[in-house]
Amino acid sequence: MINSVKLARLEAGMTQQELADKAEVTRQTISLIEKGEYNPSLNLCLEICYAVNKSLDDLFWIDKERGKNEEN
Repeated sequence: MINSVKLARLEAGMTQQELADKAEVTRQTISLIEKGEYNPSLNLCLEICYAVNKSLDDLFWIDKERGKNEEN
């Protein structure tokens, strides 16, 4: 999964800790999501969206080309 959480967070003028507090997770979780090293649950994705005032489509998507390559 690819995301633009970091960009949205910065546009909202928030630190990782502020976003983590709003989403009720740790700062480390936000860091891992931003780096693409952790795929959050749908509920957490939505909490992040609400916190930065973006839609799910704005923040998260799947790289279909990458998925095709992994299947081969």
